[in-house]
Amino acid sequence: MRRAERLHAVSEMLRRSGSRGCSAERLAREFGVSVRTVKRDLAALDTSGVPVWSRPGPGGGYGLAAGASLPPVSLSPAQAVALMAAVSAAPDAPYADLAAAGIQKVLDVLDPRTRAQAQELAGRVWVDGPPLSSRAVRSALEEAMAEQRAVRIRYTAGDGATTTRDVEPVLFASRNGQWYLVGWCRLRDAMRWFVVSRIERASVTRAACSGHTVAEVGEPPASARPVHGRGE
Repeated sequence: MRRAERLHAVSEMLRRSGSRGCSAERLAREFGVSVRTVKRDLAALDTSGVPVWSRPGPGGGYGLAAGASLPPVSLSPAQAVALMAAVSAAPDAPYADLAAAGIQKVLDVLDPRTRAQAQELAGRVWVDGPPLSSRAVRSALEEAMAEQRAVRIRYTAGDGATTTRDVEPVLFASRNGQWYLVGWCRLRDAMRWFVVSRIERASVTRAACSGHTVAEVGEPPASARPVHGRGE
């Protein structure tokens, strides 16, 4: 990791640590550098205007001053391009349009030099994305999931049979490059997996979901994981 990227990452780790702070030893382990290097990085952040505090003694460490804010966006060019590549490679993912809009907001507030570097680097990353399912269908599924309301779908199964059914959305899942809506099917009175690309129509109903949980879907494959970031 280059030093500029490490400085960004250190400041983000300090921000996430809140009032607890982080010890220099923990920061050194996290980034694979010496404690001496970490202390130099912290001094550099402080000099650049990041409000770093230090607390000596047992249980001490480093953190950010209460109520302080970091610069509006603290990303390296490579981090910005990583976000662009991830969204571009998965245009069929849930909330992909919102993610793309969010990334554009990030690019808009980067400092001009970083933005120019990110745009130049982005030109060196090509993506051949999969064909998209209906935007109207995806919007309805996303709304139903976020608001936890039943969604009425017209669905064609693998055997060619087409049905209309109400589904209580529980989760979205990606497997082998294919997106699924997993939910409680009121027609079958059971949990079912629906291939999103086979959903021909979808509309959000007024009916609230009845409380089915992710645990009812069963244990995920060992390689599966939620998309939320790693906690500190």
